[in-house]
Amino acid sequence: MVAQVRCFERFLELAERERSLPAGSVLFRMDDPVLSLFLVTAGELRLVRALPDGFQLTLQRAGSTSILAEASLFADRYHCDALAAEASMVRAVPITRAVLESDRALASALLRHLAGEVHRTRTRAEILSLKSVAARVSAWMACNGGVLPPKGRWHHVASEIAVTPEAFYRELARQR
Repeated sequence: MVAQVRCFERFLELAERERSLPAGSVLFRMDDPVLSLFLVTAGELRLVRALPDGFQLTLQRAGSTSILAEASLFADRYHCDALAAEASMVRAVPITRAVLESDRALASALLRHLAGEVHRTRTRAEILSLKSVAARVSAWMACNGGVLPPKGRWHHVASEIAVTPEAFYRELARQR
């Protein structure tokens, strides 16, 4: 977490414009050109991919002091949509490969941050490999200290662990 904060602070120094996003709004869509790296300064954004069956799979949940869509840093186009889960503020960082190549401290902070993201992604992959809703909910709760987001955002957790909101709510009720 310390590496993530250092990386965020270093990128914040390079940030240019700030943007306010109302809940439910779109920051960018899949296939939009990658022009900036985004820092979430308040609120929460989710990276989501729409599946053919209409289900939305959450690829990243980025809260305050998070870097959003860092996997797109070396891409030409975004590979998913960025949606504001609640009223949020983001700052755009016009990052280029040249900046990373010339600033060793920034590159090092980014590497530490990305290593943390790999760890979180592997944990999520472990949760998604579990077969039952009960096992996924239990594992998510264990990995998040047993703390749920506010009740109106539980459906985001369901999306994150790839279960329907209804199945998630039933399992929470059963476990209580």
